[in-house]
Amino acid sequence: MPANSSGPIVIVDYDAGNLRSVARALVHVGAEPVVSADPDDIDRAAAVVLPGVGAAADTMHNLISRNLVAPLLAYIQSGRPFLGVCMGLQALFESSDEGGGQQCLGVLPGVVRQFQPGPGHKVPHMGWNTVDWLRDHPVTEGIPSGSAFYFVHSFYPEIPDDSLALGMTDYGVRFPSIVARDNVVATQFHPEKSSDDGLRLYANFVRWARSGDVPGPLVAAAGPAGGSR
Repeated sequence: MPANSSGPIVIVDYDAGNLRSVARALVHVGAEPVVSADPDDIDRAAAVVLPGVGAAADTMHNLISRNLVAPLLAYIQSGRPFLGVCMGLQALFESSDEGGGQQCLGVLPGVVRQFQPGPGHKVPHMGWNTVDWLRDHPVTEGIPSGSAFYFVHSFYPEIPDDSLALGMTDYGVRFPSIVARDNVVATQFHPEKSSDDGLRLYANFVRWARSGDVPGPLVAAAGPAGGSR
């Protein structure tokens, strides 16, 4: 399906805890998001936002039980802009170590690992931390490298291809806190809790989505979790 820059911006509703705060942030930057669990809304969307907090197993269970995996993969493969937030980032990878192991969507190459506590590094990683940009991207335009964003997570993505990382953060390990490839962008931090720079990132995403100038589609790294279709 070709890009549809005039369609709605859809926030996927699968009982994610940060869904309403993401919606408020998008409204604040002038978007009129549609909060929906309807595959037809995803199919006609100009842009999709996948929020999320909590456990990988719960996230995948809820996506599977609502029959949202196939529509999300079809949407991403269509080349239209996609933004994942927090668990919406982790769910894009091949698997997570959480709970003894959980298959995820397999859109991006990599595995989600657990932080190990250490001096000055409690788990979960909670609070403000800086993000260093590795390259330019429309969603980070006007946001200085080294800006601080708000994090709440115990797991982080480990990627085999550094070109996937858009920005890096240090917390005991150096990890990609924002990734971007083709039409897919995802943040480990919460832009909706990150003051002006977080709102600017959402505004940039909306502007990018409406521009029609989005590369893609992304070729998935691996198949989705078994039984998820």
